[in-house]
Amino acid sequence: MSKKYQMDPITTREAFGNAMFRVAQRDKMVAAVSADTPKSLGFGKMMEAYPERALNCGIAEQNMMALAAGMAAEGYLTFAASYGTFTCMRALEQFRTFVAYPNLNVKVAGGMAGLSGGVEGVTHQSIEDIGIMRTIPNCVVAVPADAASTEVITEALAKHYGPAYIRLGRGKSATVFDENYHFELGKANLLGDGADVTIICCGSTVRRCIDAREQLARRGIHARLLEMPCIKPLDEEAVLKAARETGAIVTAEENTIIGGLGGAVAELLGEKCPTVMKRCGVPDVFAESGELDDLMDVYGLSVADIMEAAASLAEGGRGAAAC
Repeated sequence: MSKKYQMDPITTREAFGNAMFRVAQRDKMVAAVSADTPKSLGFGKMMEAYPERALNCGIAEQNMMALAAGMAAEGYLTFAASYGTFTCMRALEQFRTFVAYPNLNVKVAGGMAGLSGGVEGVTHQSIEDIGIMRTIPNCVVAVPADAASTEVITEALAKHYGPAYIRLGRGKSATVFDENYHFELGKANLLGDGADVTIICCGSTVRRCIDAREQLARRGIHARLLEMPCIKPLDEEAVLKAARETGAIVTAEENTIIGGLGGAVAELLGEKCPTVMKRCGVPDVFAESGELDDLMDVYGLSVADIMEAAASLAEGGRGAAAC
């Protein structure tokens, strides 16, 4: 990554744990279940203060999900957390059938998600998790950009009844927001307006998209920038408004371009407002091992990649979509 960013003091995993602990302090009917990752997923405070409500199932993610479902069926708001590949793949049947089908109040966190688990290799790279989880009925899918937004989103989802998936990274994130961050379920955040092209981003790509927008402005291209922290439900109104007013859409996500944010936006536009668009993200490949910043650059998520994708559409002079 060519530019050095100010980094958060804590990881998104720690931020998730802090928010979960605050929720548990306020309500004795809050429980947490881990699959041999209590320290890694920020369960430390919870396990020390409320050991009777914080359980470690060991390396048994399917059991973790089934236990979380059982506790939720008994009235607990239950947090379940492990690495993204294991919560969304190994335990998918249990989440789908035991949690989502009966619409139980379980919040699942997937750590080391996307390319952030790159140093561990492909087994820990959950570049498919957004697409997988957004296909499950009743399930909210949230992708925070940094530590501050993670805490706000976690507490907000704790107030929303039903299954949810919260995507977390591995290391510290580039700082984007502060404690005043605004989150509303199913709503995008407008980070900058423009009429030439719209960039829609989530998670670790937000900071890079802010930079890309600034560089586009120097070229006379004025981009609208939408942060989409909630992939499901998607803010359809914001996407359609952007399509009508700017006529071109670029999506950026630390995920495969198949089925994730780009897929959700493309599905919506295809049905309601056909608009030219480009998806920045991991193509249809298994990623290599490496550090997150390096892998993002390799797989088309550098500031230059995002900027050029937007510029190529804006400079085409397509105008607003007729829808």
